Amino acid sequence: MLAKPSGVPRQSGCYLFRNGQGSVIYVGKALSLAQRLANYFQRPEALNAKTQALMSEAASVEWIVTPNEMDALILENELIKQNQPRYNMRLKDDKSFPYVALDMRVDFPAPFVTRSRHVRGVRYFGPFVDVKALRSTIDELLQAFPLRSCTKHKFNYHERIGRPCLLYDIGKCSGPCVKAVTPEGYHDLVQAWARFFEGDVRQLRRLLQDQMRSASEKKHYEAAAKARDALAALERAASEQSVVLDDHSDLDVLAVSTDGGRAAVVRFRVRHGRIIGRTVHLIDRSMDESDAEILESVLPDLFGDGESLPPVVVVASEESATPLMRDYLSTLRAKPVEVVAPQRGRRRKVLDLARSDAQSVMNRDSLRRQSDHNVRSRALQELGVALGLAQPPFRIECFDMSHLQGTNYVGSMVVFEDGLPKKSDYRHFNVKEILGNDDVGAMEEVVRRRLLHWNDDQAASKFRRGDLIIIDGGLPQLHAAEKAAASVGVDGQVEFVALAKREELLYRPDTSVPVVLDRGSESLYMVQRIRDEAHRFAISFHRSKRGKSMVATTLEGVEGLGPARRERLLTQFGSLDALRSATLEELDALAWLPNDVAARLYDHLQAPGRPRPAKGSARDE
Repeated sequence: MLAKPSGVPRQSGCYLFRNGQGSVIYVGKALSLAQRLANYFQRPEALNAKTQALMSEAASVEWIVTPNEMDALILENELIKQNQPRYNMRLKDDKSFPYVALDMRVDFPAPFVTRSRHVRGVRYFGPFVDVKALRSTIDELLQAFPLRSCTKHKFNYHERIGRPCLLYDIGKCSGPCVKAVTPEGYHDLVQAWARFFEGDVRQLRRLLQDQMRSASEKKHYEAAAKARDALAALERAASEQSVVLDDHSDLDVLAVSTDGGRAAVVRFRVRHGRIIGRTVHLIDRSMDESDAEILESVLPDLFGDGESLPPVVVVASEESATPLMRDYLSTLRAKPVEVVAPQRGRRRKVLDLARSDAQSVMNRDSLRRQSDHNVRSRALQELGVALGLAQPPFRIECFDMSHLQGTNYVGSMVVFEDGLPKKSDYRHFNVKEILGNDDVGAMEEVVRRRLLHWNDDQAASKFRRGDLIIIDGGLPQLHAAEKAAASVGVDGQVEFVALAKREELLYRPDTSVPVVLDRGSESLYMVQRIRDEAHRFAISFHRSKRGKSMVATTLEGVEGLGPARRERLLTQFGSLDALRSATLEELDALAWLPNDVAARLYDHLQAPGRPRPAKGSARDE
């Protein structure tokens, strides 16, 4: 194990852990390097599973001192990009989103759409989500503020022959090639475009209204009509932008959505109350970083050089509004930046919109991975190699347990074949032998009942033989599954692996050293998806069983109302609340329910002080 280094400075900086081959496996930042590194060199049992795995692999540590924590944040971001350490979050930036660009290096800039922003002297606006809507906006805006949209070669040609092109004749170009507009007038048009894409539509609207009014008063009706048409085009272009704040404020909204080892960070740029741009970053999480840690790690990529940074940044929680974020953004803007976490009001609604967008990004990424056969094949191959299997696991079964304080114990088995769920093979198990809070014993019972069918005739059995069984839990649950296999005589025939819930480490039989799948790997994503599906399936069954149990408890003591009639009542009315609201006439109208039983049931449900089941008070585990 790596020995604790001496002479670690107390200044801010970054530290790098390297493995035996000299590769960087983790990069971190610290306000005090000495205090932060001391946390890594403790007794192994005092460390979390992620840090244990890191320290078991680390062979050396080095550090770089920086003037302050903000410089450490920037350096950490660069080191992670350069080395791609396996224990760090990995950022995938959004180079595919379109921008509107104006090349300010030339006398008469022409707007164009691009998907990169790296040329000095070019002014960029965006990024935008829908390129089709963006091109429609540009087309309308050319009617309101007619910049040239031709190539340099075409501009030079018409300048040489002294005759404008068709776009000038139809009013979509101001004709700088034939000096129909002065450089100053063209500059005003460029600034109008900039104001529009920065969200300031009100000023442009007033400008065109004043032009129309002035021309009309002077009886220049052709100019007034031109201003009127430009105003209509401006309104059509502005309709592409969503008004989210009617106070015309400027702010940025940051939202995070996580799903296992993946995370999405969305930045909405709101200017003058309108969303004028949206940036998305997909991240491979290192383990279980909080939203605040994720935001801090991507600050340099989210805000770049600080261009057009607003005075207010909105985040989801007070924990995310860290002093480091506030100081970094204020330094970048060279003015104070307020980081707020609204709980209600208009800003909260914009935040909820951004969070919904981040979740949709995660959903699209998940669907992309599931639908790609090559990605699924690579995931299965990676998983087989990591676990030391003879071949990639085609059929994977995963078991999970659910209960409420030791009651209504249920187990679930989900099945994936070729990386896709096979729902016809899903199974539920009512735990019958275990009483009280005993996850390990319940897991042993459920796995044993499944393995009783392991050696059945595969052609006739309702259970096909799996290539890999995933146990949701740690080493105790894995040992319970092995014990179940031995009890039915199939030990050595089943490939087990346990998945620790929080740390997402895989444990194989006969060793306590976990298998750590690479962050961002397709194999880790697949294992997480299978585990989440097993948990969802177990929870849904548990809720159904708990609901029936509550109905049975509430309806106990009604003479003539047995289990079959209780089940039929629940099916008929849908819920216990609906049954409680039923009138005596509605109960009497049920042909299969005797009138005397209906009367007793009605009196029982309407009895004063009758307790009602609490909503949302139960907790699924």
